[in-house]
Parts: sequence; structure tokens; C-alpha cells
Amino acid sequence: MAAGDLMVAGRRFRNRADYEAALRDQKKIDTIKAQTDLNDPRQLYKLFSALQSGAYRFETVVGTDFDDGIFEEIEKMKKRGITPSNAGSVSGNGQRGKGSRKNKSSSGVSKAASLSKSERPPSRPVKTADKGVGAAETDSSPPGGANPLNEYDKEMQQQILNELRKRERRRKWIIAMAAFVAVASFGYFGVYYFFSARTNMEYETLAGLKGSDVLAGNQEKKDVFFLHKQSLELPDVLDEYKTLYEKNKKLIGWLKIDDTIIDYPVMQTSDNEYYLDHNFNQEYDKNGSIFLDCDCSVYPRSTNLIIYGHHMKSGQMFGQLQQYAKESYGKKHPIIQFDSIYEEGTYQVMYVFRSQVYNEDDLVFKYYQFIQANSEEEFNSYMEEMAAMSLYDTGVSASYGDSLLTLSTCDHSQTDGRFVVVAKRIK
Repeated sequence: MAAGDLMVAGRRFRNRADYEAALRDQKKIDTIKAQTDLNDPRQLYKLFSALQSGAYRFETVVGTDFDDGIFEEIEKMKKRGITPSNAGSVSGNGQRGKGSRKNKSSSGVSKAASLSKSERPPSRPVKTADKGVGAAETDSSPPGGANPLNEYDKEMQQQILNELRKRERRRKWIIAMAAFVAVASFGYFGVYYFFSARTNMEYETLAGLKGSDVLAGNQEKKDVFFLHKQSLELPDVLDEYKTLYEKNKKLIGWLKIDDTIIDYPVMQTSDNEYYLDHNFNQEYDKNGSIFLDCDCSVYPRSTNLIIYGHHMKSGQMFGQLQQYAKESYGKKHPIIQFDSIYEEGTYQVMYVFRSQVYNEDDLVFKYYQFIQANSEEEFNSYMEEMAAMSLYDTGVSASYGDSLLTLSTCDHSQTDGRFVVVAKRIK
């Protein structure tokens, strides 16, 4: 068959597949016309209702033309006052002559392409009774509860019911999946806020123990630290932290920034993993704890003390640290208080920058490896690197011999990103 012969209902198709699909649509349309008197307003409304409900699926423009033609006829009847409720009282030769109606119906179908589907009113969903899809009725069912499917033969009824069953199964599956996602989401946020609330309460309690003498009497002798196989007697723990130290001897200090949520004990262990997901009481906690790098020492003191904390969305831990990216915030919060368990310390913000965790063989400045400066030249080199990275100039600088404090948290704006605040000890 030549390409020019691929015609169905006045429409030309470019390939065999589309042509065959159009033939299927035409066959379906012929079946509908054979079962429906298009001159009968009541039956026309029933057909329109079935088309709206999606009972018929067309594949090509042939079906679309037919669908649009029926819609156009319905609009014409509405303008003449024929509605679903009074359609049964209008016969084929009522307000319009039989011949005239037939001609107009036919012309309505043939002129369907002139009416855009965007002009149609929104379709209304099919309602189904609890007893099953087979009892389905559309919103446009005629008075008296008559089932519109009775107008079609058994084969067509079965096709319609199969389609409705598919839609119902799809609807239930979507509802079930949506419910599952909702429950999972609420569960996640429930756990998240449980840990968040618990963490807040625990740290408020711990803050209340600062300066308390409960348990303080248990420290009967000084701790001894072994450095290069030589014993080094550690200083006394400050009275303010004795009670907390007795509760957990991994306590190494306390960090506080006024007018922020940062007011936490600082922990330290032999690795940098444990306090990523454990709290002061050594319980699992996704908030983790604020902790000092395992390679740092508060006594004898390292040149730079690096303290880590999670960037929590709740704002806890170092969730507010990135506020320092704004110079105005840095000016309002220039002072950081970090007391080790042996001595108090006050620091002034010096540099604020973003960095990354690099590969071992990357030849770049890695702030997290700057712990001890062994010479003035090495110290100055570190200062130059950080000054070049800083987001703004604070006007604060440091000299060899100064003690530094570095606060580090995650920065999600880049892969393996870190947000860093460096401060110099001023007293």
C-alpha cells in the first residue's frame, strides 16, 4: 500500500504502524456508534460520561476527532437547555427534526478538529462503591441509579470494567506508596528531633554541673602523663570542671561563644572517630560531640588546637559556625572562650575560610595538619596560607609563639568541604 493510501476517516498517516492504530480507533468508534443512538440526548450524555471517565482509550487523532465531536454536540445541547436530568424527555425528533439532528451530529463529529481539548471542562473522577469496581457509576449517571454500562454489549462492558479495575489498582498502589513514604519521613524526623531534644537537655544539665563540687572529692591524686617515656605530672583540674571530669575523663575542656548555641564540653580520645556519633555520656547520638583532634595536646600545649563538630541542621554542635561567613556576624562575635580542664583561655577570631579534605598526595595547604609549628618560618608560612584563604580581613594577625584555636565543621557547598574559623589566644 502506498503512503498516500494510508488514510482513515479523512486523516493521512505517515507509516504503517500509525495507520493500523487509526484502524483500531475507527473500529472502536464504529462499535460505539452501533451501540449508541447519537440522535438520543440521553445516550449521547452517557457516551460523553464514559469518554470523560477514560473508559475508552484512543491511540490516534481519529479517536481524538471523535471525542471532540461528541464534546461539541454536548455543548450544543447545553446551549439549548438539554441537560442530563431532562435528556430522557427529549426524543430524536423533539426540538430538532430527526433528519436535522442526524445531519448536525454527523457534522459535529467531522468538524471535531476545530475544537481544542484545552477548551474542555476538567474531567471528574469516577466514583466506585465499596463493594467493588463492577458497581462503578460516573458522576453524570442519570436519575434513578441506572448503570450507564447497560447500554453496551458484554464485550464492551468488560473492556470498560477492566480499565476501571486497572485505574483502581493503580490508585491504591499510589496511595500505599505515599503512605509508606509519609510514615518513613515522619519516623526519620521523629528520631532526628528526639536526639536533638535529648542532646539539648543533656548539655543543659552538663552546663549546670560546671563549678559544682559533686564528685569532686573522688580525685585523690594527680594524673600523670608520659611524654617520651618521661613522666610528666599534669596540673590540677580546674575546680569548675572537676565534677564533669569525674563523670567522664575524656573531657578535655569547654567551648563557648556568647550569644550563640555553642556552649559545649570538648572531648578527646585516641582517635577522631568515637565522638562523631557518641555524646558526653558515651551513648550513641547522631549529633556526636565537640572534640579535640587526637594529635593535639592541651598540656604541654600544641601551637594550634583543632576542634571538630558536626554541622547539624538543627543548629546544634557547629550548626551555626558558618554564620561567620558574613563579616557582620564575625564583627559581632569576635571572641571565643575555650578553657582546657587545666586553664582558662580567651581567643579572638583571626581567619575565616572554606577548605577541603584532600588526598594524601595532593600538594596543597591542609589546615588540619597544622598542629605544631617547629620554627618561625614554618609558622609564618601557615599564617600566609590562611590569610590568603580568608573570606575577609579581621585586622587580627599572629606572631610566632602565639597560641591558636581552630574550629572546623562540614561545608556542604563542595565535595568533602570544610568551614574553618581560626582564632588567636589573647589571654
